[in-house]
Amino acid sequence: MKSRFALWSIVVFTLVAIIVNLPSVNNLPNQVGGLNLRFLKNNNLIIPFFGRNLDLNFLSPVNLTGKFPIKLGLDLQGGTELILQTDMSKINAADRDNALESARQVIERRVNLYGVSESVVQSSKLGEQRRILVELPGVKDSSSAANLVGKTALLEFREIPASAAAEASKSGIPILAFAQPTGLTGADLKKASVTFGGSGAKSGPQVSIEFTDIGAQKFGEITKRNVGKPLAIFLDGSPIEVPIVESEILGGRAQISGNFTAQTAKELSIQLNAGALPVPIEIIKQQSIGAALGNESVQKSLLAGFIGITTVAIFMVAYYGIYGLLADLALIIYSLLVLAIFRTGLFLIPPVTLTLAGIAGFILSIGMAVDANILTFERMKEELRSGKTGKLALETGFNRAWTSIRDSNVSSLITATILYMFGTSVVKGFALTLAIGVLVSMFSAIVVTRTILRMLPRFKR
Repeated sequence: MKSRFALWSIVVFTLVAIIVNLPSVNNLPNQVGGLNLRFLKNNNLIIPFFGRNLDLNFLSPVNLTGKFPIKLGLDLQGGTELILQTDMSKINAADRDNALESARQVIERRVNLYGVSESVVQSSKLGEQRRILVELPGVKDSSSAANLVGKTALLEFREIPASAAAEASKSGIPILAFAQPTGLTGADLKKASVTFGGSGAKSGPQVSIEFTDIGAQKFGEITKRNVGKPLAIFLDGSPIEVPIVESEILGGRAQISGNFTAQTAKELSIQLNAGALPVPIEIIKQQSIGAALGNESVQKSLLAGFIGITTVAIFMVAYYGIYGLLADLALIIYSLLVLAIFRTGLFLIPPVTLTLAGIAGFILSIGMAVDANILTFERMKEELRSGKTGKLALETGFNRAWTSIRDSNVSSLITATILYMFGTSVVKGFALTLAIGVLVSMFSAIVVTRTILRMLPRFKR
């Protein structure tokens, strides 16, 4: 009864994993005998292998995204990488770590508001230098990304004194140079959002701002004393708009209209919402990683995975016969389950962002899954040689192998946990995929393989 329940549970899990991993077919049909056969029109999966060209185009008639696409990291998808150097010269030594973390959080908020998925924002210390690493998968415009994360975005409202016009006329200096701070800054903002005006001079993208209660009170007093006068809006020390105050504005709401595009208005609203950086930032490295590099990495990873799984499957069948074939079936189920977890996170955690190091962790876990099966089969063979019946040899072999499998996998999980806690983003990707693979491999070896073997006539008595 338990075996049947376990078998049907495995069948259900496998079907769900197949549905999650089910790819969608590319629209590349070729009519052959009334049937639609799909082939790639460009040979982009021909890879050099030991002096020969290995054609893997048979892997490409399908689009591997499907309904639950695998999220790719910067090294596979391409994008932008930035290394930011913070200037801590004016910060007390005891407060520098806190200032670095505050700067990281501000930049992370900006990136999240911008909508970049699977981004990485992390801080690091190199001697006395404190840096922030930003990885933005899928972002091709590195200059726009640099402006987004590196600008201070200090918003100020300045009023122009009555004597400014005469002084500007006498000195020839622009009148805005005499604008005086009012004390109303971006720190008084509650939120900023992009809006679109109607027709006329105020048409096009605008930035709508809403102040906090204290900011609204300040804004009301400022507009009250400047009715009929210009009120300059400065961003990072440069004027972006000089509207004329038509009346006292109550309620703490206003519009910033200027020479905005939809993109620049969005970036300004993001910078205002995220706040100003607590320390000056300098971009010391700005690198765009093209999709071609990512595609090459994916192709080589596919090749490595294909060769590894095929070699292991052939070895298992050649050495263990029917048992090896069943182990290969369990290995296929294992691979489907792991990929389904990568794609969905079991709907409990965010899906796994797959990097090149993460693929290495997955391939390594495949070998560990097979290792557990080999250990179990060798124990079973020992029990059979001692004269035990098939059923008793199966159960005893699995029980004796379980302690070794448990200890080795727990050791791997401890190592993966340490790597994930203290490693960088690349190391974390390796550790996460390895840990998931190890956990599923324990399920595969003890539950899947064992249940399948119990269905064989030899192990029923």
